[in-house]
Order: sequence, then structure tokens, then C-alpha cells
Amino acid sequence: MSELAIGETAPAFTLSDANGKQISLDDYADQQVIVYFYPKAATPGCTTEACDFRDNINSLAAAGYQVIGISPDDPEDIKAFADQENLTFPLLSDPGSKTAQAYGSFGEKTINGRTFEGTLRSTFVLDSDRKVQHAQYNVDADGHVARLRDTLGV
Repeated sequence: MSELAIGETAPAFTLSDANGKQISLDDYADQQVIVYFYPKAATPGCTTEACDFRDNINSLAAAGYQVIGISPDDPEDIKAFADQENLTFPLLSDPGSKTAQAYGSFGEKTINGRTFEGTLRSTFVLDSDRKVQHAQYNVDADGHVARLRDTLGV
């Protein structure tokens, strides 16, 4: 599985949101989209990152960016996470991490001395034609959105 390159067309996806509604990348045609992958809802790093996007959603939206979060969690866990943290952007369920794999956001990681494969924290900025404008792998959740905003000039 390879990482996406700048200028490459982002893989299409259709996934369930927290309420079981099917959301497609095509639903965001002609819009700039930030797609971020996170490993597990309600864990410390994922909560930090999601709340950071939540707290910056107005400035990102004002600059023309929509935000979508994707994890391998089931819709029920995503709904509980979104409700608990008052998240106002779509979180999508990627069972089996097929979409994460298509984006190169799946691989080996080590946590607490245990090595396994899973969704890797990563972020992609897509233009209105679905071309990758920015791809960041192995993201550090702390301060991620501030760094992203700097990169985007937002």
C-alpha cells in the first residue's frame, strides 16, 4: 500500500456516518475537503485531534474547507464519541479499514510495546476536483490543527 502523492486523485469512498447514513466523497463535489483518519474513537489522542478540529471548524469552514473524520469504529461508537465531544462534522465508519488502506493510512504501529496493524493517524487536504493538495502521515495529534491551519494559511 502506497502513500498518496500531491496532485493525485483521492480515492472515492462511501461510508456510514454515526447515524448509519451513507456519506460519499462525491457528496462534497466542488468543495475543498479535509479528510483525516484516526485510529480509535474516545482515546486520548483521537479525542485531542477531534476536539481540535471541532474548535477550529468555523475558521476552516470560513476558508472553504469541509472536515470529515474516518476511523474503523462502528457507527454506534462513533455516535457516542461525537455526542460526548459535541463534534459538529461527519465521522465515518471504515470497517475493515479499506478506505484507510486506499489512502495509505494503514500499517504497522507499536503501542505500549505491542506491535500490530491498524489505521494510522493521517490527514489529507483535497481540492474541489478531489486532487490531493496536502498529505500528512503519522500525525502528532497535539497541535495538529494549528500546524495544518498554518500550512493552509487559514
